[in-house]
Amino acid sequence: MELWFTEPHTENVRFSMKVDRQVYSGKSEFQRIDIFDSLEFGRVLVLDGYTMLTEKDEFMYHEMIVHVPMCAHPDARRVLVIGGGDGGSVRELTRYESLEQIDLVEIDEEVVEACKKYLPQTAGKLDDPRVKIHYEDGLKYIRHHDNEYDVIVVDSTDPFGPGEGLFTREFYGNCFRALKEDGIMVNQHESPFYQETAYAMQRAHKRIVSSFPLARVYQVHIPTYPSGHWLFGFASKKYHPVKGVDWEKWEKLGIKTRYYNTKLHAASFALPTYVEDILKSEEPEEEEKE
Repeated sequence: MELWFTEPHTENVRFSMKVDRQVYSGKSEFQRIDIFDSLEFGRVLVLDGYTMLTEKDEFMYHEMIVHVPMCAHPDARRVLVIGGGDGGSVRELTRYESLEQIDLVEIDEEVVEACKKYLPQTAGKLDDPRVKIHYEDGLKYIRHHDNEYDVIVVDSTDPFGPGEGLFTREFYGNCFRALKEDGIMVNQHESPFYQETAYAMQRAHKRIVSSFPLARVYQVHIPTYPSGHWLFGFASKKYHPVKGVDWEKWEKLGIKTRYYNTKLHAASFALPTYVEDILKSEEPEEEEKE
């Protein structure tokens, strides 16, 4: 007997992977949590029927959401991760010895506990002494913090269900206030390829542009995400994501990566024309883009 997990990418598109066995299934206060072993992608985390990560390609997502802002910021000491209960973003951050504090705000404790037990590849660094986990709503948490963080990583789920509040104008404005005067925020920005996700991406970008003086979008390829073409947002109070970045300084850190490198960092901000066209109306005209 063959078992397959099938995820809807649109009303007309389905993505399927062959399943070896189910290792965990539970329902928290916020969502259904499933973890299973697939034959092609290894262990897979699924929330409410949507793939959050697979062991085979999660490094692409987590390296690009973390190392881009960490390379662009010359002296990050305190970082906030909102969402990211799987621990992948925290894992990448712990590789920076210069970081003094990493706060993880995750609404669903059961996601964290399940990942600790069944996905040690991503959750294995959540016990780092610099990491403090706050089990609460990221939207509420950020309201009470001003001028505290150098970098904020918004590692959220899609803009519905528990993650919906992390795509609002209020949330991005509060992130701006929580950052120090030269702070950077990055966020998962959905896909530009399908109409529904493209609309969510454009709407999020419009709200970020209204809150930050500099807002750019960069891309990554993740095979198990809808269309395989995914975007991140880069919003900053001061630093450009490419101009003036000290590439040599990052190289000297000796961080071994599988996807990220400094040449790809710079190139990832060069977007396909159709993506530029979607974003064009929201981009500040006075700034020359890289």
